[in-house]
Amino acid sequence: MINYIRIFILLIFSATAFSALAQTSATTSSPYSKIGLGSWEDALLPQNRALGGLGAALPKTGGYNDINIINPASYSNINLTTIDMGLTVSADMLSQTGSTTQTSSNFRLSHVAFAIPVSHHSALSFGLVPYTSVGYNYAQTGSVKINNASSGGIDTSSAVNYRYTGEGGLSKAYLGYGFGIGRNLHLGFNVSYIFGNETILSSTEFPELPAALNSTIENSMSAGGLNYDYGLQYYINLNLTTHIVLGYSGSASTSLSTNNKFIVSQYTLNADGTTNLALDSLRNEQTTGKIKLPNINRFGVTLLKDNKFMIGAEYKIGSWSNVTINGANAGLQNDQNFSFGAQLTPDINSINSYLAVVDYRIGFNYDKTYINYGGVNITQYGATVGLGIPIPNTSRTDFYKVNLAIEVGRRGTLENNLIRENYFNFHLGFTLNDKWFQKFKFD
Repeated sequence: MINYIRIFILLIFSATAFSALAQTSATTSSPYSKIGLGSWEDALLPQNRALGGLGAALPKTGGYNDINIINPASYSNINLTTIDMGLTVSADMLSQTGSTTQTSSNFRLSHVAFAIPVSHHSALSFGLVPYTSVGYNYAQTGSVKINNASSGGIDTSSAVNYRYTGEGGLSKAYLGYGFGIGRNLHLGFNVSYIFGNETILSSTEFPELPAALNSTIENSMSAGGLNYDYGLQYYINLNLTTHIVLGYSGSASTSLSTNNKFIVSQYTLNADGTTNLALDSLRNEQTTGKIKLPNINRFGVTLLKDNKFMIGAEYKIGSWSNVTINGANAGLQNDQNFSFGAQLTPDINSINSYLAVVDYRIGFNYDKTYINYGGVNITQYGATVGLGIPIPNTSRTDFYKVNLAIEVGRRGTLENNLIRENYFNFHLGFTLNDKWFQKFKFD
């Protein structure tokens, strides 16, 4: 009975978390999220992020069951019901040559994931994670020439403000299955539904001309469609406890259906700069279309000693140059990413030292992103550290762990008057392992 009550409470909490995660509007403050579908986000849990983003050849981290969404073949290692939920706090410092530095922060739920063992070497997993995010708000100033009739037709100039705002993003709900074939080969797949909304606003305002008509262009889109992930992991056993794991995972190039709105409206400004309701709409169009997603491939290798240490490397490439939005090429380039990570657990069975049972993680990643702006490749690199902290528990059937990860990095450049972002991300995840849905045996 206690298990059923606990399951019911967890389902209520999970439904709330699902709703909150799916409805999050702006989870980034990057002007680069204006390009393409927004800032793309890997389905990485905090334990993966602390390792620099490793996932393709990662069976599990430490002695606990983990949900590694990056490679569904890893689900085959799950032998306890596993639940993982988390949140992210991020801070971005934007700088541009000759401009004032701007700092912004965001808070959000980052993931909700579940896994249930089906047999000794297979498990199901399902959950919800972000896929893309759009979030920016900036302005540019200029001037325009006007013919001033009250001054005898002499041309004068007036200030003009150009404002650009974007928010929204896409989420990924997935259902996956992983299984082992023999002792060394593991296979898996995810079926996902990607969905969400994005809204882009571009405004032109004349603050010094109260009678002037200002204009706003609104592009909004809602999208939804299926996507597929697949992967394998192969073990080369050096001895009973030491292994080399080769991993591959991929994401298929599928299409999402879109409903689009394009609205051009006019309005006036009050003396204090606030806007009045739109006077009219010059255009109001509704169309449907398709988004073609990229094919993404990952290749990884790890060396691990069971419950002791792990070190790995990974290479990822995505065919973003093939991405189209409503029939038009998105103007992106193929991206490449290199990740490195390591983990050490001093003594997982230690009784006298709590620090000895903690997982210590470190990582690094470099990304040649899919953005080329004005002939400049936008790159990103970062360093990561993290901890896997077991929570002491007298029960022999359930185990808890808190996973922490800190990312510090840089994206962009000051070259050609572009924007450079220094970012700090803090990820917190809570992992539960328990023997749910299993029958008790009595002698």
